[in-house]
Amino acid sequence: MSAGDPLPDGSHGPHVLVDDLDALDVCADDRHHLDRVLRVRAGDPVTIGDGRGGWQPFHWGPMPTPVGERCQVAAPAPRVGVAFALIKGGRPELVVQKLTELGVDDIRPFVAARSVVRWDTEKAARNAERLSRVAREAVMQCRRAWVPTVHDITDFAEVAELHGAAMADMGGAPVNGQTTLLIGPEGGWDDNERNASIPRIRLSDAVLRAETAAICAGVVLAVGRMN
Repeated sequence: MSAGDPLPDGSHGPHVLVDDLDALDVCADDRHHLDRVLRVRAGDPVTIGDGRGGWQPFHWGPMPTPVGERCQVAAPAPRVGVAFALIKGGRPELVVQKLTELGVDDIRPFVAARSVVRWDTEKAARNAERLSRVAREAVMQCRRAWVPTVHDITDFAEVAELHGAAMADMGGAPVNGQTTLLIGPEGGWDDNERNASIPRIRLSDAVLRAETAAICAGVVLAVGRMN
């Protein structure tokens, strides 16, 4: 096993996650998806990962059989994050799914001054679990080796204090070294938020929907990390 091994590329079949590659306890939902939805049969190739960089090819079965060397993918560096103000309906799930596919490491929903959507404690806990599940499913679909951290909901003051933070704003400058981008609500930033002592960056010359801006931020950070 060596650090920096490649990601599973699909040539070994579907990808599934477990907590421990030495235990191979595939959860019932994932097993059902492989068996009933993807129609994976005993002996078919799959890859299994731990969400922390480790993965290995297997033959599928009640107890998967290893058929190749275990790989260890290095954690992406630098670590990048997107914080997005809560939005309506199923759009938070869309944002988390796409940010995961892009390789964003930290995903932080927050409440801004002009946020229309606000979750009480019970709903915040329930949605945090749901968004983490969305991220996990996206990792399996796109065959990434690292599951991002979907943080509990917070507020603007906390995300504005993050190292490398900048807020998206049409009057801002191009991204230049920032590692966490803050996306405001549909109503935009209020005056107090605009006066925060963090850089303002420009993602587009047009007015983007909140979810589009969050996904665009993920693209910008992912591309910047490759350069």
